[in-house]
Amino acid sequence: MGRLTGGDPSLLRRINSAVVLHALRDAGSPTLTDLTRLTGLSRPTVEGVIEGLVEADLVSESEPEEGEARRQGRPARRFRFRVEAGHLLGVEIGPHRVAALVSGLDGRVIGAGSRDVAEAASADERLERVRQVIADVLRRAGVARTNLRAVGVGTPGIVEADGTIRLGTALPGWTGLALGQRLQRSFRCPVLVENDANAAALAEHWKGSAKDSDDVVFVLAGLSPGAGSLIGGRLHRGFGGAAGEIGALHLLGREVTPETLLSTTDQPLHPLDEPAVAQVFALAKQGDARAGAAVERFIQRLVHDVAALVLALDPELVVIGGWAAGLDGVLDPLREELARYCLRPPRVTLSLLREAAVATGALRLALDHVEEELFAVEGTAASHR
Repeated sequence: MGRLTGGDPSLLRRINSAVVLHALRDAGSPTLTDLTRLTGLSRPTVEGVIEGLVEADLVSESEPEEGEARRQGRPARRFRFRVEAGHLLGVEIGPHRVAALVSGLDGRVIGAGSRDVAEAASADERLERVRQVIADVLRRAGVARTNLRAVGVGTPGIVEADGTIRLGTALPGWTGLALGQRLQRSFRCPVLVENDANAAALAEHWKGSAKDSDDVVFVLAGLSPGAGSLIGGRLHRGFGGAAGEIGALHLLGREVTPETLLSTTDQPLHPLDEPAVAQVFALAKQGDARAGAAVERFIQRLVHDVAALVLALDPELVVIGGWAAGLDGVLDPLREELARYCLRPPRVTLSLLREAAVATGALRLALDHVEEELFAVEGTAASHR
């Protein structure tokens, strides 16, 4: 795939190429006249840039529109951004399932798949399941692995810049795992690893509930909730990638763990035992007093954790995702608590993407990386970190 880099004749030409390519991607099948109007560049400049983009396999000439073909004379030439010039992969690695999405260079999903995985699966077993899902999705979509330009991955845990999991208590054998390096063996393109809540925040900003907001907190709510934050439209990871780990707030003087809060017996729930958690909520809906009290305790802890992050960041919007997004009545208590504790309560809504949020955000990571390469006007593309 072509790239606009320092090997091009001049900085001005690289800038012009990026401008024209942006316009082509957003405009469908414009003519040279359209591109001249959209970019503000001269027609000879646009023609020269188009020639170079065609040579780089990033642009092709498209068929005339039906009305134009019927007119006398030669129709105006039209061009299009070749979304099939490369493909992107977004991968979610979770406690109970792994999932993958594949798209063209425009980010439109053309293939998807998932597989269940045991919560007690070892790191090797989980990674093998990831490879199986990826192979299935690529095969069904008709995409060659060699045509992938970037792979994004969303996973629980604190993720280092090189894709190593510094701390990952949600998955067995995950702490210290060189995940980026392990996955890189299967691909020729860059592999970008991100915390799952951070990935989900990107997804909601791209295609979900936060499309119109640049200051957002996304809460991946579960027994040990995590959060991803966008500040001014940019992901805030913190110095070491640990921003948003609100699941650890109970350590600050609250010794009761979330799995104890949701227990209806004297024994805490297993943090990854989602069926047991679902049973507690089902019993609460049926009117079981002990289950109802457990759910109330859980919601109160969740809203206090979210309030702490809102006080620190003052977001415009809070999006609730994860399995807790399916809870009846979670929004009203959260809104009430935020109004009680916060000087300027944010809007609160549920995730639109639900279980697809993490994989979609991972796909966005891959798209961001490729866009940095395509539209760079310096010698190299910027890092995603």
